Amino acid sequence: MRVLSIICLVLFFFLQPLAAAEKQHGNMLGAKTSEVPHWFKESFLEFEEDVAEAAEAGRRVMLYFHQEGCPYCARLVEENFTNPETEAYVRKHFDGVVINMWGDREVISVSGQTFTEKTFAAALKVQYTPTLIFLDERGKVALRLNGYYPPDQFQVALKYVAQKHETKQNFSDYAFALKEQSSGSLIAEDFFQETNRLDQLVGRQGRPLAVFFESGNCPNCQVMHEKILTDEPTRKLVKSMSSVQFDVQSKQSITTPEGSQTTVADWANALGVGYTPSVVFFDDEGAEVMRIEAFVKTFHFQSVFAYVLEKAYLLEPSFQRYISARGDRIREAGFDTDIWGYQSSHQ
Repeated sequence: MRVLSIICLVLFFFLQPLAAAEKQHGNMLGAKTSEVPHWFKESFLEFEEDVAEAAEAGRRVMLYFHQEGCPYCARLVEENFTNPETEAYVRKHFDGVVINMWGDREVISVSGQTFTEKTFAAALKVQYTPTLIFLDERGKVALRLNGYYPPDQFQVALKYVAQKHETKQNFSDYAFALKEQSSGSLIAEDFFQETNRLDQLVGRQGRPLAVFFESGNCPNCQVMHEKILTDEPTRKLVKSMSSVQFDVQSKQSITTPEGSQTTVADWANALGVGYTPSVVFFDDEGAEVMRIEAFVKTFHFQSVFAYVLEKAYLLEPSFQRYISARGDRIREAGFDTDIWGYQSSHQ
C-alpha cells in the first residue's frame, strides 16, 4: 500500500507540469469576419467581361481581396462600405468584385489567363487583406491599395480613380496635394538615425534599412508612435534594423539606398508613397523587399519587421502564410496573439 501511494504521488507531480503545459498554449484573439456588402456584383470572375460591362455603365471595376477572420476587412466593411455617403459613391462609380485570396473559384484575367482565386492573388503578390485593385476601362490597374485605409484616406482614393486622375498624376502627388504642407513636427524616436546618406546605411552590420515616411499633424502617425512603438517586443524588433524618418513632403536632399541623388518628396513620389505613415524596407543591396503602406496594428506591424529581419521573403513569398506560421509559433510558446490589439503578450 505504501509503495502504491508513493507511485501515485510521483505520477501526480510528473503529470502536473504536463497538464500545465497543455493549458499554456496561447489563444488567437481579434479575428473577425464580416459579410461582403449585398450590392457587390455577382461576378463569374471573367474580368474582361466585367471591365466591359462596367465601362458601358460609366463605372470601373474594383477588385476586393479578402480572407476569413480578417479584422481589417471587417473594418473596411463597417467603416467604409456601410457608410451611406461612401456606399452611394462606390455604387455609382464602381462594380465591386470580391475575391477570396485562398479561394478555389476559377478566375479569367483580362489577358485571358486562367487562375484560381488563390493563384491569382499569388500572381498579383497580394500580401495584405484587404487589398483593393481598381481597373480602368482597358483592364489596366488605375490604383492599388495594399491594406486598410481609414475613411478619409479611402474617400481620397475613390475620387482619384472615379475622376480618372491616374491619367494626369500619380496617387502620391494627388493625395498630398490635397493636404496643406505639414506644419507639425514629426514624433521622434531614439532609434531613428539622422542622415541623408541612405546608401551608407545599406548593409551596415548586416542590418536591413527601414525608412519611415510620415507627416506632421498626422493622426495615424501618432497612433503608430503612441500605441505600436511603445510595445517593447515591437521596439526590440525595430531596433534590430537601421531606421530613418522623413517628412514625406520634405525638400531635403538625400542619397537613396541605391545611390541616386534626389529629394525626400521626389523619392517618396517615385516610390508611390500615398499614405502616412508608410515604412519601406530595403535589403543589404538597397533593393526594396517589403513595405507597410496602410493602417495596421501591432501584430502585423511587428510581423513585417520580423519577416524582413529573418529574410523570410527569400523562402516564403507569401507574407500571409508567414504570419500564420509566426502566430502558431507564438501560441505554441504559451502566448496569445491578438491580431487586433496594440500590446504583445510575448517578449
